[in-house]
Amino acid sequence: MKTELIFAGFGGQGILLMGKIIAQAAMEEGRHVTFLPSYGPEMRGGTANACVVVSDEPVASPIIDHSDVLVAMNQPSYDKFSPLVRPGGVIIYDSTLATPRELPGVRQAGGAFTEIAGQLGNTRVCSMAAIGRVVRATQIARLDTVQAQVRALTAKRPELTALNLQAVQRGYDE
Repeated sequence: MKTELIFAGFGGQGILLMGKIIAQAAMEEGRHVTFLPSYGPEMRGGTANACVVVSDEPVASPIIDHSDVLVAMNQPSYDKFSPLVRPGGVIIYDSTLATPRELPGVRQAGGAFTEIAGQLGNTRVCSMAAIGRVVRATQIARLDTVQAQVRALTAKRPELTALNLQAVQRGYDE
């Protein structure tokens, strides 16, 4: 099993955090993982992305030419990376900020991640809602393993733990 994922969106949406959580959860479950973040001026509102490769075998390169999974948190990211999704792949997109187009052979799963985050009172947790959908749509890692990673990453700010876990669950259930 080898799955190549691209996470993409605006800087500040938690794109790199999504990639990191999925990579760490898969590693915790005994898989081989690479994580390649891409940022720069993107952290101030441009497009940021992270590539994650999860495999049962050692991974030779963190570079992804074509992905099995795209998580697009806005329209520019959807437009830029959707042509790279292999037939049989899946695109998970924030339906609050992106409108899909017809892509033969590619499954698409929209979720109102920004809207969910707003309902929870903090739009910054939109990435956590998206992670929930990623887990449900791809089975890349178990939900409880992802939740454990979220707990570990928010341990220094426990007031955020419950909110982030709630967002993950809402994204998973939607």
